[in-house]
Amino acid sequence: MPDYTPVRVKVWGEYACFTRPEMKVERVTYDVMTPSAARGILEAIFWKPEFEWRVQCIHVLRPIRRISLLRNEVNTKASERAAKGWAESGGGYFTDLDRTQRHTLALRDVAYLIEADVHLRTRTGDAHPAKYRDQFRRRVARGQCFHHPYLGCREFSAGFAEPDGTEQPIDRTEDLGRMLFDLRYGDDGRGHPLFFRARLERGVLHVPQELYDPR
Repeated sequence: MPDYTPVRVKVWGEYACFTRPEMKVERVTYDVMTPSAARGILEAIFWKPEFEWRVQCIHVLRPIRRISLLRNEVNTKASERAAKGWAESGGGYFTDLDRTQRHTLALRDVAYLIEADVHLRTRTGDAHPAKYRDQFRRRVARGQCFHHPYLGCREFSAGFAEPDGTEQPIDRTEDLGRMLFDLRYGDDGRGHPLFFRARLERGVLHVPQELYDPR
């Protein structure tokens, strides 16, 4: 009989930063993991072009604690054209000349329980969501991933494992305000941010399912 139970995975880390997009220079985190960050973790563990992950809820397992960090960041992105120019005519990139110290307001000592389900992009063939749920669960049990998942920023790596059944969300209820849901890509190929009013109910952030593309 097919398994219709959504997948669940526990993730944790020393630091996390789920950056508010309205902050242009300094990084300031949301209080709770965003749905798009949760989707990124799921895709790091298991992804196929035939389906997409739809996050249902995020359980906050540890108290919300913040930490102020000062990090060195470079101002420009790597360019293939510049690299080819250096290879042909010499030169190079020197980070000491392009480095800036930026303040980051991050989270520390975090742990979450993500619940999500598989949504097939197409209905062709004999594929069933249960097939992909089972593959995901096996990969989590073995500790397998396509690339190491991270908590908002790539330098904040995340551990992951199967829930053991003892996980309990924190006893906290509050409005979190306007939160980024995800990027919605239009016909122009550009990603347009989509927001929602987030609320923590006894430590659980429920993601409005109507925000997902109905197709």
